[in-house]
Parts: sequence; C-alpha cells; structure tokens
Amino acid sequence: QVRLVESGGGLVQPGGSLRLSCAASGFTFSTYGMNWYRQAPGKERELVASITSDGGRTNYFGSVKGRFTISRDNAKNTVYLQMHSLKPEDTAVYYCKVLIVYAAYWGQGTQVTVSS
Repeated sequence: QVRLVESGGGLVQPGGSLRLSCAASGFTFSTYGMNWYRQAPGKERELVASITSDGGRTNYFGSVKGRFTISRDNAKNTVYLQMHSLKPEDTAVYYCKVLIVYAAYWGQGTQVTVSS
C-alpha cells in the first residue's frame, strides 16, 4: 500500500535551517509529482511546494519562495524540503502528499517549531 513517512522536523531558532525528508513506498515513485504541505495551529493546511516526477520543475507558494527548496531522489524514493531563513510563522506540521488516480495520500507529518 502507499506509504509516506516524513522526518527531519524539530525545534530551530529563527534564521535557522532544517531539511525535511519524505520516504515513499508502495507505488512507482519516479512517475508521480510530489507535494509538501503544512498546517499551523488553528489554520488550514496549505500547499508549500511541488515537484514534477523527474524533478525538472518546481513550484513554491506563499511566503516560502526564495527560502525553501524542494528536491527528490528517485533512486531513494525520497522527496526533500530544504528550509532556510526560518521564521516563527513557519511553525507547523509539515506533510508530504502524492495524488494517485484522484486519490490523495498523506504522511503522518513532522513538526517544525521555529522559536528562540
């Protein structure tokens, strides 16, 4: 079955960096685009970044542009989110998602807390 497992979250000071990973299994990873979302307390889940199946095209949404980088390693079935210049407003649970034949699959999420 489809499985997505995020890791790499934690507590970081403002201005710091983190790299999140999402390990995928149960589907042909190299043929699907992947997405990172986040959900802050009391807010709706929002799309942060997306990447095409071959990694050739990426898109960023909202305030993360210029600070976050999405990438993937199809040999390792893993998608990454490199985050720099983190701000307190980046505090959220971060999720990876894949859409397969109109069905959305999510990981369990990884908590990122930006605080001094």
